[in-house]
Amino acid sequence: MIKAEVLVPLLNANEPEARLVAVHVKDGQKVKKDALLFTLETTKAAADVEAPASGYVRILSAEGDILAVGDRLAVITGTADEPLALPSSAGREEPADLPAELRITKPARSLAESLGIDLSTLPTGRLVTEEVVRGISAQAGLTALPVQMDDVEHAILIYGGGGHAKSVMDMVLQMQAFQIAGILDDNIPAGVNILGIPVLGSRQVLPGLVKQGIHLAANGVGGIIDINIRVQIFDLLEGYGFSFPALHHPRATIETSATVGAGVQVFANAYVGSSAVLHPRCMINTGAVVSHDCEIGSYSHIAPGALLAGHVRVGERTLVGMGVTTAIGVKIGSAVRIGNGAIIYADVQDKTIIPAGVVFGKK
Repeated sequence: MIKAEVLVPLLNANEPEARLVAVHVKDGQKVKKDALLFTLETTKAAADVEAPASGYVRILSAEGDILAVGDRLAVITGTADEPLALPSSAGREEPADLPAELRITKPARSLAESLGIDLSTLPTGRLVTEEVVRGISAQAGLTALPVQMDDVEHAILIYGGGGHAKSVMDMVLQMQAFQIAGILDDNIPAGVNILGIPVLGSRQVLPGLVKQGIHLAANGVGGIIDINIRVQIFDLLEGYGFSFPALHHPRATIETSATVGAGVQVFANAYVGSSAVLHPRCMINTGAVVSHDCEIGSYSHIAPGALLAGHVRVGERTLVGMGVTTAIGVKIGSAVRIGNGAIIYADVQDKTIIPAGVVFGKK
């Protein structure tokens, strides 16, 4: 017998959804009234959810799920294993085709349906999460959400769903040269939409996307903390045969004599001067200036607002921080990290770390 339902509360009047960030009990665990069960958060608030009654908690959602206000997190029952006949949740009607006794999270159901998995074949002795569905789909040879594209040759995959990825997505949409096939992210559940674009799954679905004919990708991982993470994503995608078109925002200025390599990203209001060379997979971020005859090495990141005078050379895998300025003709080595607002007057050797705000090389 169901003694009580545990529903998603309204945490913020302007956000009808919340993410389940922590489950503090095990499925079937006996709990007392007011015991801590779950923690939810929105972009502006977080809250703990407690048991409304004593009994056995039967979990219906999983960590990472995005849930609407009124969705069911769990029910409290009189025994740990009794069959569940679930009522509608907060006025919503349950799908008529949901098999009896199947406990499945909403993201897991969405993923299963998109992969064409018969819900009646899913296990009923446990909570079915996205991880369970992915395992079943892998065994069945179904490895990715199906992508519906008008022109698969110009379909591009975005790897990452964070802040940098959003900037990449906006840039691609404004270029109007590609159609975004979807997003891959190892930490965001499949089925979540970011800027209206669906998350297709984690890196595990890459083989399935390749089978569907997707062969272009953009790296949405900024690597501001560790640039090697960004490099690893490029290597991962390249290993599956993806190629990386150069991307430049329509509001960026790139002189016609500049050379731009594959996988380069040039963001809004950036300037790339005459005869500048951008080696593959480097990044010129918002409002940065790369003056005439500069050369930027592969994977290096020129952060927002940086100002590089003419004839500056930057090696590979180097971060030039926000608001950094340089003298003309300086050479900055590989694997260098220059903190925000530093001023560079002299050459910088490989692997040097320059703190933020430092005046480097001034006599």
